[in-house]
Parts: sequence; structure tokens; C-alpha cells
Amino acid sequence: MEVDPFDLSLDLMRRLSPQNTASNLQRLVKLVGPDLEDELLSAVDQPLQQAKCPVTGRDYLRCDYNRDEQSYRSPWSNEYDPPLADGTHPSTRLRKLEVAANDAFDVYRELYYEGGISSVYLWDTDEKDVFAGVILIKKVNNNETADNGSWDSIHVVEVQEKGRAAHYKLTSTVILQLLHGKQEIGELNLSGNMTRQAEHDLPIEDQNSHVANIGRIIEDMELKMRNSLHEIYFGKTKDIANDLRSKQANIQAELVGKLLSRK
Repeated sequence: MEVDPFDLSLDLMRRLSPQNTASNLQRLVKLVGPDLEDELLSAVDQPLQQAKCPVTGRDYLRCDYNRDEQSYRSPWSNEYDPPLADGTHPSTRLRKLEVAANDAFDVYRELYYEGGISSVYLWDTDEKDVFAGVILIKKVNNNETADNGSWDSIHVVEVQEKGRAAHYKLTSTVILQLLHGKQEIGELNLSGNMTRQAEHDLPIEDQNSHVANIGRIIEDMELKMRNSLHEIYFGKTKDIANDLRSKQANIQAELVGKLLSRK
């Protein structure tokens, strides 16, 4: 039975450390060849890359959704870096909506994350009255303290307009990396990702209604995923740590008892 190399590649990526997803993906692309490069880059979620718009000087996020060949489109200037003459751009209607969404999520990011970078990209689809987009948020804590980590949110949304209403299909992925401690006292590394989906039917009055609707959907999704991550990462880790301490205390008590019995 012949096995699809693409499926094998995805299976391998799932078994490797999430902390090294970007470097592992680069090595895998070199191994399987250029035929599967685009498929793998689209299928594997990896930490977002930061870049600076050469036109506006503002930071933005790079991902597969704003990439065309080896260039990336800035949401602030709508230009590609490096310059690309025939790069894909959203229609005039979607570009106006994209600008409004970037402004809105820039405020959202500052309120909820108190820093970081956000970028929104929209694109037209082949279906009538349907467009899609991605909302990216990245926050990095990297300093000389014992706590370092990063949070990457990737929200892919498909919008189908139906007169005075719209159907929103959301796929959200959060990539969390957390490193606690120092080498001399030991390190705790928590890295992983979570993906969730949701669908909503909401009313619209005009094009700007999409920004408000998508904002509410993502706000609700991030809250649910943040709570789930808190329970999975920190709750389970705390239970394991408490269990280890309990066993260590029992061992110490047993040793003390044996030493006292010898006297």
C-alpha cells in the first residue's frame, strides 16, 4: 500500500517538539523537495514572523496568507517586500475593510495583550458573496528574567454574505511557548498549540458591520481558548507538581521513620 508523503510529513511534524516547529518545517521541506513546499507551509501552523513595512515603518506579521512567492504584503501599505510586480491584492472594497479591521484589532491587541503586534489580511474568493481573511496576533516576552515565552493567535475566517445577514466560519489556532526557570535551578518548557472552530450567523447593516462581528467572534473564541489552555497547561502541571511533592514528602517521612527505629 502506497503512503502519501504529505500525510507522512504531517504525521512527523505532529511528533516533533512544537518549540522548534519553524526549523523542523524548513528541514522537512528540504527533505521532501519543492513539490510539497506550498502544501506543507499552508497546512502546518508555525510561530508568526515579525517584519517592518519599508513604506510606513510599522511592524507587521508574516504568514502564508500574505505571502506571494518569496514576498510578503504589508497590511499598512498594501505593498510587497521585497517588491513584487504582479503580487495578489484584495479588491478595493475588501482593502477598505482590511484597513478598518487592522485599526480595530490594533486597539483590541493593546487592550487585551498590552503590547505585541497584530495584522489583518483579507482576500477575495472564487465564490460569489464570499470572502476570507486572517487575523494575526503575536506577543513575546523575552527578557533577562526567568520567564520567557510567546503567544501566537491565528484566526482564519470565511464570510458568506446573505443579504442583511452573514455566515461566519472561524478556525482559530493558538501557539503557546513558555519557558520558566534557569539552567542552574532547572527549566520548565511548556510548548504546544490548540485549534478550535466555530460558526455564527449574524446581522449586518453595512460593510463595517463585518469588523464588529468578527471582533466579537474572535474575542469570545480567544477567551474560551485561553481558559482551556490555563486548565490544560497550568492546571495539569500544578497537579503533577503537587503529586511529586506529595510522594517526596512520603519518602522523606518513611526514611525518617526507619532512621528513628534504628535508635
